[in-house]
Amino acid sequence: MNKDFDVEEVKKMGKLMISILGLKGSPVGINFLLKDEDFPTDAEVLKKHRYCQALMKANKGSSVVLTGEEISCPAAASAFGFRPLPESLKSGKGLVGFGIVSDPEVGKKMFEGMLRLDENKIKGIHLYPLEKASEIPDIIIVEDDPEKLMWIALAYLHATGGERIESTTAILQATCVDSTIIPFLKNRMNLTYGCYGCRDATDLSEKEAIIGSPGSYLTPIMEHLNYLKEKAIPRSRDKGALSVLKGKSNVKTCENGGD
Repeated sequence: MNKDFDVEEVKKMGKLMISILGLKGSPVGINFLLKDEDFPTDAEVLKKHRYCQALMKANKGSSVVLTGEEISCPAAASAFGFRPLPESLKSGKGLVGFGIVSDPEVGKKMFEGMLRLDENKIKGIHLYPLEKASEIPDIIIVEDDPEKLMWIALAYLHATGGERIESTTAILQATCVDSTIIPFLKNRMNLTYGCYGCRDATDLSEKEAIIGSPGSYLTPIMEHLNYLKEKAIPRSRDKGALSVLKGKSNVKTCENGGD
């Protein structure tokens, strides 16, 4: 798909997504910075932050940049091609130490299956609220309640002609690999439950999940979200079918002599 829209349209669509779904924070635009000239001059360059923490800041309204020198999570640093994966993680022993797996071979296989960017492919990552975009996003990430992500996924499914959405996760590196790198390299949406790291390091709640999509799908996603808001979203949220069921239960109770 082509990114056949401009920055002002991106801002409008970001605001509209928040309005339609009632998002608690901002959908986040992600851009990979390939050379020094790509670095935005008006973004905060973070010091010693994890990628998931940079995403949290963008979700709350900040435009931030994370470089290979300052990314503090070794797994994410490896995923983005900034530096090699430490042997303690590569062997799986690190995950045993964290209490994530009991068998290092399981942890080793989890890391072996991770998609990664080529080494030194990028110099940094720009993360920003979509409604404040200054460029066309490579990737868009939304962190929120699963019900809200469901509508985004449904709109994406409509944009791809009804093809079932296939998602993959190792319940590890949920924001960097699952939500960013997989959508970028595979050019498709990916949904994830979160992971030990991002739930430990950010304010992502136990009720929230994450969805990542190529920026090129933003226009068709928003077109169908506009359609869904007219009937499907409000009717589903009204829980009319549940009300009917409860009404039937009340009638049956009265017929049986209830109060």
